[in-house]
Amino acid sequence: MTSTTSTAPTAQLLDQRLRQTLQPTSLEVVDESFQHNGHAGANGSGFGTHFRVRITSHLFTGKTAVMRHRLVYDALQDFMDQGLHALAIEAHLPPV
Repeated sequence: MTSTTSTAPTAQLLDQRLRQTLQPTSLEVVDESFQHNGHAGANGSGFGTHFRVRITSHLFTGKTAVMRHRLVYDALQDFMDQGLHALAIEAHLPPV
């Protein structure tokens, strides 16, 4: 279990990746893993498995909600191999 927790993604790493790839005007990444202890995908440490992402980006303009979510998933895909189990995504368009 120790090796799982040491390689588990952090909110800070996800935040950095999303800032690099999607150039958000606002971004909040919250690790909600502690709420999922004992559930599927939890690693027993209380962090690194379940995240909520609230993001607004100009790159979402002209994209459907599904397309916006896909952009977020694509940006974070390699974290899935590191223990990221679930993402709750709130992907917003910038105000006009």
